[in-house]
Amino acid sequence: MTGIEQQARACRSAATVVAGLDAGQRTALLQAMAAALERHAGQILAANARDLAAARAKDVGSAMLDRLALDPPRLFAMAEALREVAGLPDPVGQVTRDEVRPNGIRVQKVRVPLGVIAMIYEARPNVTAEAAALCLKAGNGVILRGGSEAIHSNTAIAAALGSALREQGIPEAAVTVLTDLRREAMLELLQLHELIDLAIPRGGEGLIRFVAEHARVPVIKHYKGVCHLFVDASADVAQAVDLLVDGKCSRPSACNSLETVLVHRDIADVFLPLAGKALTERGVQLRADVASEALLPGSVAATEDDYAAEFLDLVIAVKVVDDVDAAIGHIRRFTSDHTEVIATRDAAHAERFITALRSAVVMVNASSRFSDGGQLGLGSEIGISTTRLHAYGPMGLESLTVERFVVRGEGQVRA
Repeated sequence: MTGIEQQARACRSAATVVAGLDAGQRTALLQAMAAALERHAGQILAANARDLAAARAKDVGSAMLDRLALDPPRLFAMAEALREVAGLPDPVGQVTRDEVRPNGIRVQKVRVPLGVIAMIYEARPNVTAEAAALCLKAGNGVILRGGSEAIHSNTAIAAALGSALREQGIPEAAVTVLTDLRREAMLELLQLHELIDLAIPRGGEGLIRFVAEHARVPVIKHYKGVCHLFVDASADVAQAVDLLVDGKCSRPSACNSLETVLVHRDIADVFLPLAGKALTERGVQLRADVASEALLPGSVAATEDDYAAEFLDLVIAVKVVDDVDAAIGHIRRFTSDHTEVIATRDAAHAERFITALRSAVVMVNASSRFSDGGQLGLGSEIGISTTRLHAYGPMGLESLTVERFVVRGEGQVRA
C-alpha cells in the first residue's frame, strides 16, 4: 500500500467518526477551528510571507499573487467564515421528501454525508480552512492537495486545524493535507475510486482539465469564468455603470468578475463614454469592437479571442449588440456557464434573459460579484459547479451531501 492510499484510508476511517457526530458536536468543532486560526495567526502569516517571496522570485503574475496573499484582515475573515459555516443549519439528516404510499410504506429522502472529498487547488490558502470546515460540517472527511506555491501557508493552516481536531477528540486524518506534491501522487489520488467519493478542483483551467481527464472518481468542475454584463436599452445608466465597475474592478482576479460587457445599440452613445471614463480611471484596459471603439478613447480593437477570454485582470472586452436576443446569442457562443448579468428596467427582457440562458447564476440588476457562496447565503463555498450533476453553481453544505431513500414499513411485501 502506498503512502497516498494509506492517507486516503485513514481519512475514510476518520470520516465515519465525523459522520457519527451530532450537529452540536460538529458546530463546536468548527468554532474550535476558527479560534485555532486566530491563535496561530502569527505562524500562518509568517508562512504565507515565505510563499509570497518565493512566488515573486519566480515572477508569478498579479492575479496569482492576489489569490495567494494573506494579511490580518483576510486571515480573520477566514476565521469568521468558519464561524458562519458553524452557525448554518446542519444538512445531515434533513428530510427532503416524506410521503406514505398506498400500501402503507413511508418513503423519505434524507440527506447523508458524501464520505471523503478530495480538494485539489492552487494558490488559495483560504481554501484549506474553508473546505475543511464545509466538509466537516456536512459530516465528511477531506483530503486537501494544494499547490506548491502555497505549501508553507497550507501546512501552517493545517497545523492550526489539527490542533482543534485534537482538542475535540477527532482523528486528525479527518482533515488530511497531502505534502507529496508530485503530479504522480495526484494521479494516484484520483484513481482511488473506492476511497474518494468526489473530487473538487479549484484553480486554473489547466489544472481543472487535468483532474477531469485523469480521475476515476466523480469530478465537480468549472473550467473558467467568462462572466457577461448586458446593458439593455432601458437600463438605469448610473446603476449599470456601478454594476460594471464593481463587477470588473472590485477583485478582477476572481472568477465572478466581469470579462465582457455587451451594450444595446440604442444606449451605447450615452452609456459607453461614462463607462469608459469610469473604467480607465481605475486602470482598466478596454478591448472594443468597431461600434464601441469610437466611443471609448484609448481602447484597442478586440479580437475574437478576447470574447472567449478569462482575463482575471484589469482588462475587459466590449461589444455593441442590436437587442436582447443578440446579447443572448453572443453569450451562448462564448459562455462558460458561470454567471451572466442583465441591467434593465424591462421586466419582459429580464425574464427572456433568465429563461434563455442556462448559466449556473443569472442576475438582474445586481453585480456579478454576488455569485459567491457566502453572498448567496451558503455561509461559504467549496467550489462552483458548471457541471450538471447533483450541484450547479456555488456549492455549500447541501452540495456536500446526497439524498438517499429511507423506507419504513410494517412487514409489507411486494409479491
